[in-house]
Amino acid sequence: MKVSLSWLSAYVRIPEDVSRLADALTMAGLEVEAVSDRYDYLNTVVVSRIVKIDPHPQAENLTYCRADIGGRTISVVCGAPNVRENMLVPAALPGTLLPHGAALEKSVIRGLQSEGMLCSEFEIGLGSDKNGIMQLDDALTPGTRLNQALALTDTVFEVSITPNRPDCLSMIGIAREIAAIQRARVVYPEIKLPAGRKNITELSSVTIDAPEHCPRYAAGLLENISVGPSPFWLQDRLLSVGLRPINNIVDVTNFVMMETGQPLHAFDFDRLAGNRIVVRTAADGEAFATLDGKDRLLSADMLMICDGEKPVAIAGVMGGLNSEIETATRRVLIESAYFSPVSIRRTSKKLGLSTDASHRFERGVDPAGTVTALKRAAQLMLEVGGGALVSGILDEHPAPVASKSIQLKVKDANRILGTRLTQNKMAALLESIEFKVEKQQSATLQVTPPSFRVDVERPEDLMEEIARLAGYHTIPTTFPLVPAEAKRASSILALRDLVKTLMTGLGFREIITYSFVAQDSGNRLNLPPEDPRRSLLNILNPLTDDQAVMRTSLIPGLLNTLHRNLAQQNRNIKQFEIGKIFISNGQENLPREIEMLAGLWAGSRIDLSWHAKEAECDFYDIKGVVEALLSGIQIPQIKFTQANFEAASYLRPGYCAQVSCGDQALGVVGEISPRILGNFDLKQKAFVFELSLNAIAAVAPQSKQAGPLPKFPATTRDITLIVDRHIEAERILASIRRADEEWVENLFIFDIFTGNLIPADKKSVSLRIVYRSDQKTLEDETVNQLHKSITDRLLKEFGGTLPA
Repeated sequence: MKVSLSWLSAYVRIPEDVSRLADALTMAGLEVEAVSDRYDYLNTVVVSRIVKIDPHPQAENLTYCRADIGGRTISVVCGAPNVRENMLVPAALPGTLLPHGAALEKSVIRGLQSEGMLCSEFEIGLGSDKNGIMQLDDALTPGTRLNQALALTDTVFEVSITPNRPDCLSMIGIAREIAAIQRARVVYPEIKLPAGRKNITELSSVTIDAPEHCPRYAAGLLENISVGPSPFWLQDRLLSVGLRPINNIVDVTNFVMMETGQPLHAFDFDRLAGNRIVVRTAADGEAFATLDGKDRLLSADMLMICDGEKPVAIAGVMGGLNSEIETATRRVLIESAYFSPVSIRRTSKKLGLSTDASHRFERGVDPAGTVTALKRAAQLMLEVGGGALVSGILDEHPAPVASKSIQLKVKDANRILGTRLTQNKMAALLESIEFKVEKQQSATLQVTPPSFRVDVERPEDLMEEIARLAGYHTIPTTFPLVPAEAKRASSILALRDLVKTLMTGLGFREIITYSFVAQDSGNRLNLPPEDPRRSLLNILNPLTDDQAVMRTSLIPGLLNTLHRNLAQQNRNIKQFEIGKIFISNGQENLPREIEMLAGLWAGSRIDLSWHAKEAECDFYDIKGVVEALLSGIQIPQIKFTQANFEAASYLRPGYCAQVSCGDQALGVVGEISPRILGNFDLKQKAFVFELSLNAIAAVAPQSKQAGPLPKFPATTRDITLIVDRHIEAERILASIRRADEEWVENLFIFDIFTGNLIPADKKSVSLRIVYRSDQKTLEDETVNQLHKSITDRLLKEFGGTLPA
């Protein structure tokens, strides 16, 4: 935002050292990004004395002047009627960038060379007179820079305003900050309005149909206004902050917006159907032509300002062509309103239309300042446009904004800020920026922020104000107290780090995908209708249709990543992801978040090389990864059992398993179903696992235990059983584990056989048991007896037989 110090001086005293002022504003939280003099362009405009005038040989209305610019004489072609010899005038030299955008160069005009330009007040931005050359005081010296000769200077600050400080998007807002720095007071403009003959309630009305979008709308009316160019002082004020003058009525609305921070809008009252205002939301798909000449397509949540028949403005953003101020306008309705910041922000973003007004409304204007700004505008319009005031103001206020009162404890403020400020000092600092402060016992302040400070809502906000006003440089440097005792890291974080280490060691690469997925992800995974993963949390403002909801599974992210890799001819993929899934509890409630781990293996089992044949990975490869991972986490008694459809709807039946530890389900592992591969446009087999890290953390040992190395040798025995082919091998292992035999150290299956010599409905399961005692060396007879006992029990339990 541009801030003219000459304009600011109307409200607060400006110190002579502007560089120190810029530093002070920056330290107070208003960063001054640049400092410049708006009259720097006059460095190449000098005082000149006209020494000779000759008629132009080829143009009756032009003269050929010789002008002394101090030390040398230049030739200039001039068309001004008031030029005369010995007259002191401004001469713009080549290279001058004039205020209205023209860059001056040497030129040839009607056959004669012109080395500059003799300027009028208007041409050099020092007045509105265009009819002749500006005459300077005879006491000035030719060759002197014009800004030095006329003592023209106006420092302009480029101030970066953070989104939480909309009150500083105005001259008075910046003036308050300067007044606080100097321990001074702001001089507010005096507003005096004449009495009117009519009352506005007899001529117009305001109806608010959408109070949630427009809590307040005020309007005033002027009659017999003359629309024309603004006086120079008003144009100069706008030009000083980079705004283009339009006409006296519109310029006043822009002036008041820059002065107070309250955007205004002026309507041609006679172009309003029914001479009334209706504030409502737009109809979905409604079209509207804005002042920039473009047709805008509106949606149902956009707030519109309408007359008795049609829309006339997009509230808080831009007015319409059908009610703009024109030269023939005689009656002006002035709008001053408070609109919901959220409503204006959404409208501006959807339309891709940002204006000075929307920039302020979407950050929050002063809800109590609407009428004051309206009266200020009416006063200035009467001054620059004549006319008469219609008495009264239409002020509809269906949803008043309640004032906030905040309790601040001095002790808490000093503790958090690291200061030693007294109650009186804190009160004085807050009062310097117009906060109402009531001192209470127990070193407490009861503070009521002014209505224009919409960002202050809690004690911490007050602490921030105290810190910046006291000066950040005055806060002593301290070091935090670091306790010698280290806190134990979060178990889930430690588990996550361990999992990453193990998965990387197993040859997998970590990926990170978006937490947002497409709305149809559940359908693409073939999830059952009642599956909790069907409970989707919609994103209010999605980036794309493919990122419309929060994910309920990590599998879509893995499959989409596989698809992108296959498109790049990278078909051997081993990847994993750790992240949260989100199960909705309703759009208004926070979702249930579950930390998950998922991995995918596709392509070859090992990379192609001279010493090994290339072979495709299969179910047992991905199952082995899960076994190795859980073994590395030291989770005991892992079980792989047949997975039901509800748990593994996206996996191929018969090629998947549910992973559990005791009664705790950990997740699933298996081959992606061909149907699901088709849904993700994949033409290569893929094997995945998806485990709950929360469930793993619940069964993982909290501490590591070490035992002595075995002193006595182990011995092994094998068992081969012929059992029904539908019996899961895991059930046989689980039966042995349940017996909890003292000397059984380990057991595993090493072969499963079906085919010749085995009945069609049977299978052969071979397993090995490792026996060891930590007390003695086991004798063969002892081991044989125990092994026979286990074999007999298995044969009976599973109805099996021994091989012939």
